[in-house]
Amino acid sequence: MIYSIVVPLKDEADNIEDLIHEIEPVMQKVTGNFQDMWEMICVDDGSSDATLTVLKKLAKDKPFLKIVALDKNYGQSLAFDAGFKKAKGKWIITLDGDRQNDPQDIPHLLAFKDEFDLVAGYREKRQDPWHKKIISKLANSVRKRVCQDNMKDTGCSLKVYRASCLSHIKMYKGMHRFLPALFKIEGFTVTEVFVNHRPRVKGKTKYNIFNRCNTIIDMFAVWWMSKRRVDYKIKNL
Repeated sequence: MIYSIVVPLKDEADNIEDLIHEIEPVMQKVTGNFQDMWEMICVDDGSSDATLTVLKKLAKDKPFLKIVALDKNYGQSLAFDAGFKKAKGKWIITLDGDRQNDPQDIPHLLAFKDEFDLVAGYREKRQDPWHKKIISKLANSVRKRVCQDNMKDTGCSLKVYRASCLSHIKMYKGMHRFLPALFKIEGFTVTEVFVNHRPRVKGKTKYNIFNRCNTIIDMFAVWWMSKRRVDYKIKNL
């Protein structure tokens, strides 16, 4: 298996079928229509709508589709982690289930995969409400200063990871926003690539200002890890 796509889902019954229909032709082009070269892992993060029902129905006709169903809502970081553990690909591609990430950008990120261990999407033209953009811009600015990860936009879920590097990262609740910083702490290479961002058409956002409260604590935890990291050398005897 070369590529694993991991998508966390929380109440996205209205979006998942359209998203899969967008991803499938993109990955067919990337892999030359060899179906055994890629898989798509959808993680149902305790949805209260028909997300899991829709996934089960789609999986009957789509052999590339794998389902992971969590027993309750654990949040995006742990949903990603569940997908990462299930993934068999050498490269892991992530994106949100709300269809705001554009699957057409996947090949653009993959073009950099041999040079970097993590290729992150950068949403230069955000298609979000004004208040969400302001809060996100402020959060990114603070995170960039504290974590010193030199990343413009870690909130974009569209990313490509080298699986062998990702296996070194321990995921905790809220850590998905800091994966570029965690990669850099481990000495791995990271870059950003401009990607498209689309407005949400169906479903409701799970974002609100209160989601950011615990993020401040998480940010300083990452800062602490970066300061306590020591790369020691062993002398030859």
